[in-house]
Amino acid sequence: MTKTHRIAVFGGDGIGPEVTTEAMRVLDAVAELDGLRFERKEFPHGSEHFLETGELMPTEVMEDLRANYDAIYLGAIGDPRVEVGKVEYAVIAGMRFQLDLFVNLRPIRLHAEKFCPLKGKTVEDIDMVVVRENTEDAYAGIYGHLKENTPQEVAVQQMIYTRDGVERVIRYAYELCRNRDRKKRLTLVDKSNAIRAQAIWTRVFEEVGQEYPDIERDHAYVDAACMWMVKNPEHFDVVVTTNLFGDIITDLGAQLQGGMGVAASGNIHPGRVSMFEPIHGSAPKYKGLGKSCPIAAVAAVQMMLDHLGEPGSAAKVDAAIEKVLQSEDVTSMSASCGISTSEWGDRVLAALV
Repeated sequence: MTKTHRIAVFGGDGIGPEVTTEAMRVLDAVAELDGLRFERKEFPHGSEHFLETGELMPTEVMEDLRANYDAIYLGAIGDPRVEVGKVEYAVIAGMRFQLDLFVNLRPIRLHAEKFCPLKGKTVEDIDMVVVRENTEDAYAGIYGHLKENTPQEVAVQQMIYTRDGVERVIRYAYELCRNRDRKKRLTLVDKSNAIRAQAIWTRVFEEVGQEYPDIERDHAYVDAACMWMVKNPEHFDVVVTTNLFGDIITDLGAQLQGGMGVAASGNIHPGRVSMFEPIHGSAPKYKGLGKSCPIAAVAAVQMMLDHLGEPGSAAKVDAAIEKVLQSEDVTSMSASCGISTSEWGDRVLAALV
């Protein structure tokens, strides 16, 4: 009997609902092709909902997600009418922390050479995955201000690393590297020479690595890693790093693969409900114009399918994305490229086989 995958959908703000519509069209199409079953429920929580009701993310909704869904799909969050970070922290960070989504998984794969800003780099050169720790570091929310709004003001924010938190994400990265058909090289990115608390990362990386003799261990400080990602991206296979540094280097990686319009991420707890999203923002100035490229949103569907144990279907979506982006008449993924949001969706659907 075919399993029914239960999906919670948060279209969110700005262009989020538009790109999510196209992503769900692709999900429905691949489900029909492969005989998959999905049950979806849409949730209104985002900035518009907050402005109308004053409600952010109720505890009962979070518990519903935890208990009754296999995956969460998020379009985009953010609205200039709301205090910066207020809704984002409640919805996105709320899911990450309350559902313990300790892995932020960011594939960095170039589908079409013409979209890479680096001279002479090919699709074979840019194919890496960044495993970013997702629940600790400076994002843990331990901060404060002393003598606020005075010349003597002091602002403090703590970087927090626990043995359990560091080890579980490093172990996840080793397993991913072992299962990827690439270089079998895992690179730790930190700044332990200057941020001495990050010595816990280098120690745990080496200790856990003893259990994975088939994986080559590599190390780079974050400033050098940024340099090498531009100079020699082909060096990297799987990267594991802290929450803060992962946030930075994955946007650099997104640009290597063609920009925010093609990049997606997974917020994952293996074996539990996990959340998938395009990494671009809500782009409120394009809201309702039907000009935004939904490729990143479709890529989030591909990641979600893989997480749900449907790798064949995920591969079909990835191949369709590649076919569309390699088309001669596709020269840009910007809002001014002349391809509408729905036409992008049509093209992906036509490429599905």
